[in-house]
Amino acid sequence: MADSKTKKKCSFCGRSENEVGFLITGMNGYICDSCATQAYEITQEALSEGRKRAGATKLNLKELPKPVEIKKFLDQYVIGQDDAKRFLSVSVYNHYKRLLQKDSGDDVEIEKSNIIMVGSTGTGKTLLARTIAKLLHVPFTIVDATVLTEAGYVGEDIESILTRLLQVADYNVPEAEQGIVFIDEIDKIARKGDNPSITRDVSGEGVQQGLLKLLEGSVVNVPPQGGRKHPDQKMIPVNTKNILFICGGAFDGIEKKIAQRLNTHVVGYTASQKTAVIDKNNMMQYIAPQDLKSFGLIPEIIGRLPVLTYLNPLDRSALRAILTEPKNSIIKQYIKLFEMDGIKLTFEDSVFEYIVDKAVEYKLGARGLRSIVETIMMDVMFEIPSESKKEYKVTLDYAKQQLEKANMARLQTA
Repeated sequence: MADSKTKKKCSFCGRSENEVGFLITGMNGYICDSCATQAYEITQEALSEGRKRAGATKLNLKELPKPVEIKKFLDQYVIGQDDAKRFLSVSVYNHYKRLLQKDSGDDVEIEKSNIIMVGSTGTGKTLLARTIAKLLHVPFTIVDATVLTEAGYVGEDIESILTRLLQVADYNVPEAEQGIVFIDEIDKIARKGDNPSITRDVSGEGVQQGLLKLLEGSVVNVPPQGGRKHPDQKMIPVNTKNILFICGGAFDGIEKKIAQRLNTHVVGYTASQKTAVIDKNNMMQYIAPQDLKSFGLIPEIIGRLPVLTYLNPLDRSALRAILTEPKNSIIKQYIKLFEMDGIKLTFEDSVFEYIVDKAVEYKLGARGLRSIVETIMMDVMFEIPSESKKEYKVTLDYAKQQLEKANMARLQTA
């Protein structure tokens, strides 16, 4: 009898310490490992239910950043692209105002203005989106349009866009319903030919048609885990009416479509008058919705992206600034890398000019800068950590020698 009295038991399930993994001792009793696990699961479920019932985060217009403040924040990380920054700042601010609008009884309801940003590779479309995400007071996610296909085909369903937003909002549906989604590489789902598709274009026009209901604003049933691998899973209805969509794409080759529309190859007496005002080096600034249509976007999707803005191609001065000026510039990243080894890294100014000259030559935008700097620094990064040097200076001769030694053909574009 005495033995049974002294034997420790779980105060919840009553099992003895021999029947469980281990017992946790409290002030007046014990709890076993399995009961503790169950208690944790129950607590998490109750908390998540509470969060869902709590609804969306309350926004206060006085505390929210104004368009000028948003642009100033973007200026710290992204060089140039003032037009795109202004469009983006205003759209985000208006998105906040739309979420905060009160029913004043005059039946005026502010509708959302989705944005499409067009710009060649390496001009900063995705960087703008990533940077603005740091400032936002609403859920924000970046999704890639290249993996999307129509339902039933290999690839991700269109609804998976909203699954990502739900995950960012911790499955709080009211919170997710006032979020912002950035759809990158939207040009990759363009129609392959000019004619409407007779056969199924499952990764191009089919996806565009599927996106229509999302962009417009409707209740979409979203699989919480994404994909079609759980046919029995409970769907979550999400209303996309207040979700702002920002689309970005390189639209490689659209300059030819713009040139055709502007008729830059006019022959005759009026040719000089018509072409005098057109800057042929930056055709992107003349982009219009009909150019997107001739590129392969269907008219319905262009109509649902009313704000069209462009990013300027990076000129020499912009590339020079990108190399050293932003908070997260490439050179600052390498200086930080060497700092971790206790080495002070410095560059001759002529090295920066040389890197920029090469980047202009290879026409790869800001991404080309990283490729060139990586090529120059590779041998140094390999050897220096093993040596006892406290300082290292990169000279112009060394930079030239490293680039000539490397096979630079792989960096060049066709």
